[in-house]
Amino acid sequence: MQITTPPDGLPLPQRYGAIATIALGITMAVLDSAIANVALPTISREFQASPAESIWIVNAYQLAIVVSLLTLSFLGDILGYRRIYQWGLVLFTCTSLGCALSSSLDVLTMARVVQGLGGAMLMSVNTALIRIIYPKRFLGRGMAINSLVVAVATAAGPTVAATILSIASWKWLFLINVPFGIIALWLALLFLPDNQQKNSQQHFDVISAIMNALSFGLMLSALSGYAQGVAMKWVLLQLALLLIIGTLFIRRQLRMPVPLFPVDLLRIPLFSLSMCTSVCSFCAQMLAMVSLPFFLQNSLGRDEVATGLLLTPWPLATMVLAPIAGRLIGRFHSGLLGGIGLTVFAAGLFTLALLPAKPVDWDIIWRMMLCGAGFGLFQSPNNHAIVSSAPQNRSGGASGMLGTARLVGQTTGAALVALMFNVCGENGTHAALLLASAFSTAAAIISLMRIKQPVNP
Repeated sequence: MQITTPPDGLPLPQRYGAIATIALGITMAVLDSAIANVALPTISREFQASPAESIWIVNAYQLAIVVSLLTLSFLGDILGYRRIYQWGLVLFTCTSLGCALSSSLDVLTMARVVQGLGGAMLMSVNTALIRIIYPKRFLGRGMAINSLVVAVATAAGPTVAATILSIASWKWLFLINVPFGIIALWLALLFLPDNQQKNSQQHFDVISAIMNALSFGLMLSALSGYAQGVAMKWVLLQLALLLIIGTLFIRRQLRMPVPLFPVDLLRIPLFSLSMCTSVCSFCAQMLAMVSLPFFLQNSLGRDEVATGLLLTPWPLATMVLAPIAGRLIGRFHSGLLGGIGLTVFAAGLFTLALLPAKPVDWDIIWRMMLCGAGFGLFQSPNNHAIVSSAPQNRSGGASGMLGTARLVGQTTGAALVALMFNVCGENGTHAALLLASAFSTAAAIISLMRIKQPVNP
């Protein structure tokens, strides 16, 4: 294996062009994870489909991302992150057009599967690219920009969808990606760098890719099935298959010199602790964000517009704190920054759970701001720790694991919301918020455990 010393980041203004490419691509991929939710009733009516059938428009996209994320990040280490990202832009843009031109629900669902693969290409290597775009001393700023883009795109999804649907048909939810995808591809061809450190001993293992897809697919299917009230025998069957295939998969990875599922990176304490922190925090985030709209509308009688406005302080506070957190990276240990941020996040969630019976808007707003500020302070340092603790030529694996942690946490949180509503009925939101505060407290404790670990092992 020949390793050459890579340049320390890109010079200006190429760096600005490269990060603009990343921001634009990730915005499209993350937006499309949530943007179709708002249009589901309209699409189901147009295609004369039931709600259960139309939900696959969302699930197909999410499933495609989860099952392929690690495989594509592994290919990024072999073929180059730039190539994977550019292919992702081409596939995502073309399939967005295909979604808009779909003539039936089945065609739209298949187009969403392929679009999900394009989105996974973008998500799998975005942070690996940021690692070679920014000099080491400024890497925290790059991670902060990425965290900011993901947070804003996630929060803005329903608002963007509602705005488009108010002036155009649901097809424009996908057509709007075409011009932006073309612009992003043009920027990618001009500015994106290639990773110089490629591992010549790293070989693609088809069996590992299949087992990875089956493991994550079964996990997501079991969680989603339980949340949607699928018969328990089918959920248990999927969990049993997951246990068998997952065990064989991990055993295979342990025997490989460069595994597709990066068990080698999980042996690095800072990396594994940061991954646990990420899963718990995103689980807490989704528990709150999914359950709060039900409370605001059903219990407090707020309409959809008021609900959206009351949820907005959360992403706004994240937008303010994420860049500040990025500049603090390097001055303070990521474990300390994450621990403080997650403690604030847990306090915000706990105070939301203790809202009075008839709160005024300000009672809700300041608690939302507390949650967003804590999450913004935590996310950038945590992402930086995950990516920077991996060897340079394994940045793709670290990037894929970062995205996987987010999706696993969000999927688990959404399923737990369903469980809380099934068990606690009208008190489901209160129970979900208490559970979210417990997850965020656990994440804070795990984050503080990282302080004893070196930043660059």
